[in-house]
Amino acid sequence: MKYVILIHSNPQPWGHPTGDFIPELQSLPRETREKLNGAFESVLEELSANGELLGGQALADPASARLYRWEAGEPIVTDGPYSEAKEHLAGFFLIDVESQERAEEVVRSFSGPGETVELRPVATY
Repeated sequence: MKYVILIHSNPQPWGHPTGDFIPELQSLPRETREKLNGAFESVLEELSANGELLGGQALADPASARLYRWEAGEPIVTDGPYSEAKEHLAGFFLIDVESQERAEEVVRSFSGPGETVELRPVATY
């Protein structure tokens, strides 16, 4: 079963890893931050070793986005981001796991203070 893990965040300034720029995470004790980072890295290594990690990528600042819409029979281009929001899509990971339960187990290590993580199945038709 394929799932995408979407990382929603809005660090200021925009940067990666996003946790380096999020006040909620930076206000935690150093030991706690190191434990969270270690758990995340451990899950990434496990996913890679198991062949469950298909890919992933951090995304650039939403302000650099370009939006393409259809209007009056023609495509028009405007500056992004897509919406004025508190959080933006910061990156994604694509995983292929045996079950939804495994996907939910994995995604717990991807969430952190000040971020929202979305787990969504990949559509299969």
